[in-house]
Amino acid sequence: MARTAPLRLFLRLDLGEDIAIGPGKADLLAGIAETGSIAAAARRMGMSYKRAWLLVETMNGCFRAPVVLAARGGRGAGGARLTAEGEAVLAAYRSLQRAAEAAAAPHARAIARLARPAKGRP
Repeated sequence: MARTAPLRLFLRLDLGEDIAIGPGKADLLAGIAETGSIAAAARRMGMSYKRAWLLVETMNGCFRAPVVLAARGGRGAGGARLTAEGEAVLAAYRSLQRAAEAAAAPHARAIARLARPAKGRP
């Protein structure tokens, strides 16, 4: 039986014209929480610091309170951390992802059975 590539579900929550949070922003928040740095989180994701900072600014503007607080500094100084609001947003988004993936799984399997085999796979 031919195997198909797994289907992946991407959730993005828009607030007006801005994307409040999606998979990339959630990964950025998680990276900031883990590293204590926007720059380090951006490097881990292969994105520029400027792009990461713009994503953080957008998220900070989408919610009632900032999700990330950053302190200026050079080597050995500064840093960034998630606020309580940021931790809550990230936890809620990850919970939504798990629930959506569970709900979508039977539908995704039905679609996957109809898909062509992935290139390079039997």
